[in-house]
Amino acid sequence: LKPVAFFDMKKTIITTFITLIALPALGTFVSSHAALWGRVGHFITGEIAQEYLNEQAAERVNEILGDITWDEATVWMDVVRRTPEFRHTASWHWVTIPNGMKYEEAEKNPDGDVIEATERKIALLKSGELSEDDELHAVLMIIHMIGDLHQPLHVGTGEDRGGNDVRVEWLGRSTNLHSLWDTGLLVSWGMEAPQFAEAINLITPEVAEEWQSTTVQDWAMESVTYREAIYDLPEGNVIDWEYRNRNFHIKEKRLLQAGVRIAGVLNDIYGN
Repeated sequence: LKPVAFFDMKKTIITTFITLIALPALGTFVSSHAALWGRVGHFITGEIAQEYLNEQAAERVNEILGDITWDEATVWMDVVRRTPEFRHTASWHWVTIPNGMKYEEAEKNPDGDVIEATERKIALLKSGELSEDDELHAVLMIIHMIGDLHQPLHVGTGEDRGGNDVRVEWLGRSTNLHSLWDTGLLVSWGMEAPQFAEAINLITPEVAEEWQSTTVQDWAMESVTYREAIYDLPEGNVIDWEYRNRNFHIKEKRLLQAGVRIAGVLNDIYGN
């Protein structure tokens, strides 16, 4: 499946995803396997990333993307992951780091994981030796994978499939913890991605620079530090507004960090 083939399908795939997100019923969720970080979450990271790209990097990345919009770019990996050409990337959306371990100590997935794949694709882009198609694919992948790394439940414990096996109730509907953190808590605010990105983008240039100075593995270990708070569930796993409001700063910070770091990586590759 070449990029052009994917974007020939965008009316039936991307538009469907956007429609699902825009459903007015706050309790409406896509399945955990379809949601991943959630389309709105990825869209927000793309909005933020564009604000932090330097002029040269922005020009080159937009040239590589061509007719592909940033919204489409942020969710491309979710769309193609079940196609024959990209089925091998299915495990690149997550990583397992058990409690008390670091990434280097954890058992590695032989098919790769989001840390290994992100580091490898960044190195390949820096090499400047990729074909035009492979360069496009690599850019699309790192935009998405950096987003996934910042959703704490994409860095799982190895015990419950990143919260997919933890049933919860939210707004009177049954869902799972992973889906709730991908999509449910975020869309409950009823804001479009550009509005949300603008609302949370309140950091100084010094903070952005500090965030960009860290490594892919650092980002994963940051996600690990939030898991205790995420799993501190109310009685009966009935999620209420108190839980959402108590933890929402995590989503805000991780979305903002993801966007800033996407831009940092692309600036490092294309900004000089």
